[in-house]
Amino acid sequence: MGDFPQINQCDPRAGVLRDRPEIEAAISAVLESGEYILGRSVRAFESAFARFIGVPYAVGVANGTDAIHLALRALGIVPGDEVITVSHTAVATVAAIEMAGATPVLVDIDPDTYTIDPARVEGAISPRTRAIVPVHLYGQPADLRALQAMAHRYGIAIVEDCAQAHGALYRGRRVGAYGAAGCFSFYPTKNLGGIGDGGMVVTGRAEVYERLLQLRQYGWKERFVSVSKGMNSRLDELQAAILLVRLAKLDEDTERRITIAEAYDRLLQSASVITPTVAQETRPVYHLYVIRHPQRDALRRWLQDHRIGTGVHYPVPIHLQQAYRSTRRGPLPVTERTADEVLSLPLYPDLSMSLVEHVAQQIKAFDSLQDQRSTRPARSSLPTRNAYPARKH
Repeated sequence: MGDFPQINQCDPRAGVLRDRPEIEAAISAVLESGEYILGRSVRAFESAFARFIGVPYAVGVANGTDAIHLALRALGIVPGDEVITVSHTAVATVAAIEMAGATPVLVDIDPDTYTIDPARVEGAISPRTRAIVPVHLYGQPADLRALQAMAHRYGIAIVEDCAQAHGALYRGRRVGAYGAAGCFSFYPTKNLGGIGDGGMVVTGRAEVYERLLQLRQYGWKERFVSVSKGMNSRLDELQAAILLVRLAKLDEDTERRITIAEAYDRLLQSASVITPTVAQETRPVYHLYVIRHPQRDALRRWLQDHRIGTGVHYPVPIHLQQAYRSTRRGPLPVTERTADEVLSLPLYPDLSMSLVEHVAQQIKAFDSLQDQRSTRPARSSLPTRNAYPARKH
């Protein structure tokens, strides 16, 4: 095993310890302020995050699931409405749609980017469709231009699921700024993570903003007076203070993620894996570095035996999970094939380049052990890549 330590797939603790002095100072300021719910830290972070995304409004909520739920409700989604999204995502995306009372309709993904396939979206639109929720999965922006044209044509809204894509760029603008609303999670493992849960909805629409302010706090327009039926989903003041510290580091952390991803791309060129595709006119932020391998589970065991942690995002598509088997959907062959092959390699800003090289070396060692160099198919004919052209810069 050599002198290499255990390598985690992600390590939120490393970033927290790096920023610890500033985080502790921010926590201390909140403790001394006497404002513990929706105080100055939440307001400051909402303002800073809105500027970061490039929109006028941001509303802090309790978590990323609530962000999608409340965004849909703020847009007037009601029971009986349909919302189109994907099955290859965290369950939270679909759960949030159902929390809003709507019916999720699942469509297939692009086999290169793993984001929603616009061609499948159009075929799923019905008279009851009110919104599309594209997921910017793994930090890769979805094809927003095609989705926007479709949304305009049919008079439906786009609510962006940006939980894994803080700072990702699509045609020069940050994701979250394109839809009627953009929804973010600040779960500790996210690119911008707190020390607990948190979420945010951003929007360019004043009426959506005002509605969100009511919905996150019992439907109040003024204290203790509910003008609509809302809920309790407030971003915690302590988390907001921590996130404000970490937002100042986000661009630097993103550049480090990109550097690590580019190193993986280079080091794995000769390996029997499919590395991530970067769609044209995008800059992904590599929340995850996801490869594909036809013997994913064997490769994962090999890496585990060599003290290299990996993840599978996501092992069971939502439509195949017991709780969601009745969810409306079309054929999802790319989703099902992808779920059998994806593997998330270690990637976080504090990961050293020597450990990146070690991970790549162990993947190549697995190749040698399996004698795949003489038997595996050419990269261009590996599963699901032969139906669509790759879209590299």
